Amino acid sequence: MHAFQENPQFSFDSRPDDPPEGERWSTWDGATHGPKPRPDWVITALGAVESDLGILKTGKEADVHVVRRWVPDGAGSPRLDTLLAAKRYRTSEHRMFHRDAGYQEGRRVRRSREMRAMARRTEFGRELLSGQWAAAEFEALGALWELGLPVPYPVQLSDREMLMEFIGEDGQAAPRLAQTRPAPDLLAELFEQLREALTVLAQRGWAHGDLSPYNVLLDGEQLVLIDWPQIVDIIGNPRGFEFLERDTANMCRWFRSRGLDVDEGEVLGDLVAAATSRW
Repeated sequence: MHAFQENPQFSFDSRPDDPPEGERWSTWDGATHGPKPRPDWVITALGAVESDLGILKTGKEADVHVVRRWVPDGAGSPRLDTLLAAKRYRTSEHRMFHRDAGYQEGRRVRRSREMRAMARRTEFGRELLSGQWAAAEFEALGALWELGLPVPYPVQLSDREMLMEFIGEDGQAAPRLAQTRPAPDLLAELFEQLREALTVLAQRGWAHGDLSPYNVLLDGEQLVLIDWPQIVDIIGNPRGFEFLERDTANMCRWFRSRGLDVDEGEVLGDLVAAATSRW
């Protein structure tokens, strides 16, 4: 996480009574917060202001915006200023969870009325699914972060908006792995990073569920895995091993396309062994 640089295009009152036009007060209060200890760049001040700087990524289920959260000057103290990625899930009228049924298998909702509504895709059920997707990703990121896996830190969740760590340098978002061509030495190191992350994940009984080079970022020389709403319980989901196999195939195919000789069968075998070691 990198502090946002001073930019003359942004001007604001150092002691506003109301947030500047087009901005909002911090949404920290009342939100569900990420795990502790929090990174030192997380701004929790209720007097902070948030600015939407535009869309970073558009998807079928959600859009990701870049949000600047900053604390106005006060009594000569330095200004706190940082960037966040804001993932905003669509409403039921505009959302297309096109493959959610397979991912939802193995997840449980206590109330039978809610389970029936989601299964029938009623309007109420679609709203429940939307909340489940947002909550599932937020909870997954928190758990994965605590395991030390390379994922963005989940700052907070409120309604359908999740604020998380912005991955990049000096206001520039890190590229997707699919857009990069790492040098051979780095390519081999990145594959080992991926293998280690997937192994830790499998040991906990989880698979990403939709892993590809398009939802892996390359932050300098480090991989960061993103987009976790569909995280799968490998054992509890009847298609769990199918999702694990697809994740492995997608990533091994990309590394081979960049010139690294990887044994997909060996990698998958190791992950299956890790996933079943608890049973």
